Amino acid sequence: MILWLRLAAATVVLLLPGMVVARALGRRSASATLVWSVALVAGALALTFAVRGSLWLTLGLVLGAGAVALPFAFLRRPSDPGLPRRGTVLLAGVVVGALLWGIEGVIRGDAIFHLGRIRKLDDFGSLSLRAVDEFRDGGLHPGYAFPLWHGWLALVAKVAGVDPASVVLHESSLLAPLALLLAYEMGRAVFRSAWLGAATMLAQVALIAFAPGEGGSYTSLELPGTAARQLLVPAVVTLFFMFVRVPSWQLGLTLGAAGMDLAFVHPTYALFVAIPLAGFVLVRARRDVRRNVVALSALGAPVLLVFAWLEPIVAETRSHNPSAAEKADQLRHYASDLVVHSPTDFHLAAGLVGRSGAIAVAALVLVPLAGLAARRRWSAFVLGGTVTVLALELWSVVFPHFSDLVSLSQSRRAAGFVPFAFALAGGAAVLTRALRTAVLPLALAAGIVLQLEFPGDFGRFHHGPAAPAWIALLGGIAGLVVSALRPRGGYERPGPLAAAAVGLFVLPVLVHGFSHWHAAKTTDANALTPGLVGFLRSDVPRRAVVFADLETSYRISGYAPVYVCAAPPAHVADTKANRPAARRAAVIAFLRTGSLAVPRRFGAGWLVLRRHEPVARVEAQGARVVYRDASFVVFRL
Repeated sequence: MILWLRLAAATVVLLLPGMVVARALGRRSASATLVWSVALVAGALALTFAVRGSLWLTLGLVLGAGAVALPFAFLRRPSDPGLPRRGTVLLAGVVVGALLWGIEGVIRGDAIFHLGRIRKLDDFGSLSLRAVDEFRDGGLHPGYAFPLWHGWLALVAKVAGVDPASVVLHESSLLAPLALLLAYEMGRAVFRSAWLGAATMLAQVALIAFAPGEGGSYTSLELPGTAARQLLVPAVVTLFFMFVRVPSWQLGLTLGAAGMDLAFVHPTYALFVAIPLAGFVLVRARRDVRRNVVALSALGAPVLLVFAWLEPIVAETRSHNPSAAEKADQLRHYASDLVVHSPTDFHLAAGLVGRSGAIAVAALVLVPLAGLAARRRWSAFVLGGTVTVLALELWSVVFPHFSDLVSLSQSRRAAGFVPFAFALAGGAAVLTRALRTAVLPLALAAGIVLQLEFPGDFGRFHHGPAAPAWIALLGGIAGLVVSALRPRGGYERPGPLAAAAVGLFVLPVLVHGFSHWHAAKTTDANALTPGLVGFLRSDVPRRAVVFADLETSYRISGYAPVYVCAAPPAHVADTKANRPAARRAAVIAFLRTGSLAVPRRFGAGWLVLRRHEPVARVEAQGARVVYRDASFVVFRL
């Protein structure tokens, strides 16, 4: 309970300056608060890097910016409408967060990579962009070259006075209320209906947190990719639709800050969210094209500037403009996700689009109904967004070029930016107009049947029904034709009945989620011992270089403020400076020979071995043992 309170207080402290700046600009939405909180950290972190300061300087700058904006926040009246039922949504989020707290298991997978960056920001002084890398002689990661979200979480750890590992393990519980509020706010901004906002939130949360079981992606809300997708993307959509309805320079500035935040936290997602928004702009071209284009420009201009800064870093990666052999390797690796006719003729497998279960399947099938509500902006977003994303993903003329631009590993993920939650909520509104109260039993029955038939495939091989994606694409095109012929169509009934229909439909998904509400993993077979972690933190100097096997090195980089010489290639950016394959080969060579020339070649001053590794050979070469426990031996080189 004490840890929860400390993390909650620290999270609020980080959000408060953002809220003050947003209020000074006349915005009181949760989206604006989050965007400006992250933007302030971006500016403060950039200045910290420029002067080689510590995270204390970053914190002081963030709080100072909030203090400067405070008088203006009191003087300016909010220009955006209040959000009804905000307290109810936040309370529901607190409940979800409390449930998440008990199933967060252990830090594993990519979380260890991010923990290492957060720890270095928290522990090191004289910070720079390269200071947070796992290798002292490595290069920047193209996806996290500017560690903005890592910095935000490091500030939470600093303010809370807790170890960064506690933040990585439990901050998702504190971010869950914000995720629900942002999803609700997003739905209300698009539909202009609190009821359909609630329906959008239900669909979004059920799809992401409950359909996969084990808390879904909500257990990793603290990671940059999930935070970008579940926090910043909803904020971008909310601010975009607020702007197209009531443009202002303050809102445009906030929208630009949102684009910058997203581009730094997860660059490809900034591009992916722009795809359905561009589809919306195209569909509405005959109505309010000017303000829509201005909104897209306000969002896109900072994103393009970030991309220009990242371009030299991206050019260093093997996945950027791969050779024929490398492309063939990638196509083999992702074969289960693709339909491949030739190395230049392939597209995403349609089954991947609906693999996340009943909600995704229903949303795809309901997409054509949006054509009956042509005069509404949500209709243009559902039709334009879905058709644009699916055409990009399922058309083999375009998809290979898109994959060359963003890499094949990333291009597959764009399918997740189909506006599923909006298609489901909007479809429910249309069906409510047609069926009235009969929509309720139909929604419950459909939810049960689809959950039984299509519970989702969240494993390695993403098998899902292909037909719904094609229905959405072809039916969406037909819906666009209908909306062009009947541009003033408004066949819908938003309100409590439509929201109740969505609630009944997702109920079986929620039941499934709660029946599988447990930690995905509670142990780490390669975990470091507490004694070793304590020794590395207290006896090994910060920024020292440590050599160990791949899995041990990976965990050392997360749990101690030191550099390592190698890590599993799956968790290392494949750049010329990082050379993950060469580093792996060096570790294998050392484990085979025990020659100390290998770690010394990397400038390592410390060697950590597990008991079954060549301890005796190293001792025979005169290396001094400085730590020993039941599992590990540490040598000073």
